[in-house]
Amino acid sequence: MPNDPCDAAADDSAGPAQDAAGRARRISMQRRGPLLVEGPVEIELEDGSTVRSDRFRVALCTCRRSRRYPWCDTSHRRKA
Repeated sequence: MPNDPCDAAADDSAGPAQDAAGRARRISMQRRGPLLVEGPVEIELEDGSTVRSDRFRVALCTCRRSRRYPWCDTSHRRKA
């Protein structure tokens, strides 16, 4: 489940996020859409809590309309 809380502390000294093969993670931007991030990912939210997803690709909400924030649920497609 992508919204599972994570107890692990983030390690900022590791440099850029990398996958198991040592490659940098790919993040794709879409106009008026979510950020697509190659997973697995760990996201630190504004309140300091952390969520993680083990999926191979996740969509991060950029419009803040998602009911599953920070994960995109395509709420951006509805008219405001």
